[in-house]
Amino acid sequence: MAADDYGRTLKSGIGLNLLVTDVTAAVKFETQVLGAETVYANADFAVMRAGGSEWMLHGDHTYRDHEMAGVIAGVEARGAGLEIRLYGRDPDEAVAAAREGDWVVLSAALDKVHGQREAHIIDDDGYVWVPGIPI
Repeated sequence: MAADDYGRTLKSGIGLNLLVTDVTAAVKFETQVLGAETVYANADFAVMRAGGSEWMLHGDHTYRDHEMAGVIAGVEARGAGLEIRLYGRDPDEAVAAAREGDWVVLSAALDKVHGQREAHIIDDDGYVWVPGIPI
């Protein structure tokens, strides 16, 4: 997929781009734990889709000459203070998949007062994913 071809498909809305140390590992987590679909992936870049949302993954090495390079240099856990919420993913299934794959479950699936059953799971780069479904 040519970068400019993909770029022209982005017409409106909010875009999410996660910088990751290993695109292949991130795709594995997001497909196995989050139930995401891989739209496109190679060692540098991936496009993921789930629940009507689409986001991108870029390997750190692709940002060597990018203004964000200094932001990620030496950072062990990414996205401090950010929860990436994926609505429509059963949190109990996500927790089971995370435990099977040895990812960190920060909090198991719980019914919350705001009407969602959700869990908090940390991926290999330290991003906190929150799969959730309505109670």
